[in-house]
Amino acid sequence: METSAPRQLVSVQEHLRDQVAHELRAALLAGELRPGIVYSAPALAAEYGVSATPVREAMLELAREGLVEAVRNKGFRVTEFTDRDLDDVTEIRSLIEIPTVGRVTETATPEQLRALRPAAEETVTAARDGDLVGYLEADQRFHLALLALGGNRHLVRVVGDLRRRSRLYGLGDGDHDGVLAESARQHLELLDVMLDGDAEAAREHMWHHLAHARTRGARES
Repeated sequence: METSAPRQLVSVQEHLRDQVAHELRAALLAGELRPGIVYSAPALAAEYGVSATPVREAMLELAREGLVEAVRNKGFRVTEFTDRDLDDVTEIRSLIEIPTVGRVTETATPEQLRALRPAAEETVTAARDGDLVGYLEADQRFHLALLALGGNRHLVRVVGDLRRRSRLYGLGDGDHDGVLAESARQHLELLDVMLDGDAEAAREHMWHHLAHARTRGARES
């Protein structure tokens, strides 16, 4: 009888891959991994003190998020994202998210909206602690859970993909703590106006939030 690999071993391997992916995202944020440069899995593995396998798996995960791209027989290149790309993403998100937030304000129950508060509060905590990766993870959960209340899973998938591709840009440059704190505060304000049932105010808040995020991502050309 054939025996399968121990479940615990699989779990350990998955945990190591997730840890490496977390560290690589942090390196991207800090500017330690630069756009346009190709990094090999063995070199990164030596730097992090692990084998090449979890690094390759972690980089493939980042590739699915659009943060890096595979370069055959060489490694992975950090994706370059221009200001025009950021403008285009913001335009698409505005066309989708602003009307969706207005509609959700009119259709969601108070219980559904209040269930979003823990993720919004996590962004506040992460911003206060200067935890960029933690902020981005909580920010992603908040926004996608909010959009999911609209009932269109394809819309959520599209926005999730756009956010993953653009979310790292502009956060690793200079003093970001105050900017993140302002974005986090806006999450709570948006929830408050939605709980008040004011769809027009919710759309206005969402517009300002997206504009703030685009300004946060602006860089010198």
